[in-house]
Amino acid sequence: MASTAQKTDQSFQQFYEKWKNQQNQQLQELINASQQQVSSSSPPTNLGNLVKRVIEHYEEYYKAKSKWADKNILLMLSPPWTSSLENALLWIGGWRPTMAIHLLYSKSGLQLEDKLGDLIQGIVIQHNLSDLSASQLRRVDELQRKTIYEEREITDKMAKQQERAADADVVELSHIVSEAMREDGNGTSKRNLEAEEYRVESTLRPKEEGLKKILEKADNLRLKTLRSLNEILSPIEAVHFLIAAAELHLRLHEWGKAKDDRQLNGSASKIGP
Repeated sequence: MASTAQKTDQSFQQFYEKWKNQQNQQLQELINASQQQVSSSSPPTNLGNLVKRVIEHYEEYYKAKSKWADKNILLMLSPPWTSSLENALLWIGGWRPTMAIHLLYSKSGLQLEDKLGDLIQGIVIQHNLSDLSASQLRRVDELQRKTIYEEREITDKMAKQQERAADADVVELSHIVSEAMREDGNGTSKRNLEAEEYRVESTLRPKEEGLKKILEKADNLRLKTLRSLNEILSPIEAVHFLIAAAELHLRLHEWGKAKDDRQLNGSASKIGP
């Protein structure tokens, strides 16, 4: 019978793969919508509904993540279904909220460069993130400052939670178990593994509960930042931002997986005959 951890792993990985495939489908819808407005004098009228569906798709992810975190918080913080590259970039089990704002600035700058080139060549200009107004930029700047502050608060909470791994109760238990292992190895005692496992679980449970609360705060900030950016942007601007967000997520996942596969195959060839 599979352990609870294995069941959680398999269940969430199945959900995640399905969710990622849906994200790829939505990406195509967003791209189609952005291309339609090029041949039209005004953006399509259904953009708001499309943006709403994409945001709801993110909300669905975080609801599912919260549900599985109740079963196994450690898997949510160190997901085996993502690549080593993605894991190296994780901030408390996900993307850093200020990364979304940096993404907006990066994409806006790139599209502004393209627009200047198009103006010189006399090409029809499409509405995108290069059209951000001074008022919008001020709101984004305010959001960035607020998000940085909240990120730091959560990071501090995580640091304190990590330090609790060396609390007196954990240190004492690690010593007791180590002593029992040494005595058992010398044949001088018989360890009660069931009692030992129960004590380990009861000692670690409060630590895991603390981690779960911090993950919830981090995920709430991620989702709040995404919603706040959507409120600042016009529908067509939100479409371009969500395209950039989906492309970045999907490509980093693919690049990371490919890199892991190359390293794994390289290691296997060294071991082989």
